[in-house]
Amino acid sequence: MGQPRYRTVTATCGAAVLATVTAGCGVLSPGIDSERIADINVSSTMLQEGQPLPELYTCAGEGTSPPLQWSGLPEDDRIESLAILVDEPEEATVFWMLYGIDPQVAELRQGSVPRSARQGQNTAGEASYDPPCPESGGQQEYRFTVYALSTDPDMADDEPLDNSLEEIAAHTVARGSLTTTSG
Repeated sequence: MGQPRYRTVTATCGAAVLATVTAGCGVLSPGIDSERIADINVSSTMLQEGQPLPELYTCAGEGTSPPLQWSGLPEDDRIESLAILVDEPEEATVFWMLYGIDPQVAELRQGSVPRSARQGQNTAGEASYDPPCPESGGQQEYRFTVYALSTDPDMADDEPLDNSLEEIAAHTVARGSLTTTSG
């Protein structure tokens, strides 16, 4: 069960889009000044910044999604929804894509999807949390990023990864990340 389960991104442009829009701390739209993107505080009762991702949230454990909390959304009318992206930036791998989260929601409970949220496809082509499978001997980073969006993306469940990344990049107003490691 400790073997990676990811399919290669079906199109070369998928990896290029992911690498481009997730550079730095999160999704950025071309032409948007990163200094104008507000910061969101992201935390977890089960994850610690810079520390190993607990086995419970990997393919070696139960493979459930971890709890996340966030605060510090900009206090203006620009925020219409939130999105969450769980990725490994070095490998341009997306483990989970959520969008359409009500901005009044301030947490994601373990193993759950908020009522208003929709799940887009991950790198494996599934609309679900695909738990990371840390490689032995390597050091990976797993990033849990929350995005505040100026719109509620017009995307259904199971939206292709390239589409959801582009839509989130085009409407990001604020973002924040919590980064764990593979051990």
